[in-house]
Amino acid sequence: MPKIQEILSGAAAIAKGMGVTITEMMNPVITDDYPDAPPRFEERYRGLHVLQRDENGLEKCVACFLCSAACPTQCIYIEAADNTARERISGGERYAKVYNIDYSRCIFCGYCVEACPKDAIGMTTTYNQVASKRSDFIFDKARLLRNNDEYMAKNGLTTSGKAPDGSYPFSPDGCGPDITHGMGSYRVSQRLYEMSQETPARQGKAAAK
Repeated sequence: MPKIQEILSGAAAIAKGMGVTITEMMNPVITDDYPDAPPRFEERYRGLHVLQRDENGLEKCVACFLCSAACPTQCIYIEAADNTARERISGGERYAKVYNIDYSRCIFCGYCVEACPKDAIGMTTTYNQVASKRSDFIFDKARLLRNNDEYMAKNGLTTSGKAPDGSYPFSPDGCGPDITHGMGSYRVSQRLYEMSQETPARQGKAAAK
């Protein structure tokens, strides 16, 4: 009798598992058409970093070193310098003369974004970073600023993240670039804005899936 119960129990487990499999087989397949089409990211996806600018085109980073201190892999290297009356780089007393991120060590945790009191560093949905040499994975300040300018331009915004209607879509409250906020709300508002700018054909294709 116990053996019969074991057989029946095993058969029931198999039937239950096959039921789940068959049910999933009947559902439509949801697959990104990468590389034929760009992939879709979740709202909180964390990609390559950018160093952001304010409305006057000045760098937001004031070289406070909080991002470097918060980094668990110590992949951020900064050298500070003082602004002068003749040459002003940032809106604060100091600026980052050197700002490097070593992507061979970065784990894309986003702690640097959370730690920054000036909202100077952000993370984009840019993901396709490929290199053949380790030195190519070290992004300097010029590269990070260029990432910001290109990313904002791709989304139809100024280098400070300002839209033609005067709003700041990447800011969760839309009030301006100097509003300090956490990475979570920043990434959600950023992704929602990107999704609103996607082509109707892309949205229709995604809905069909």
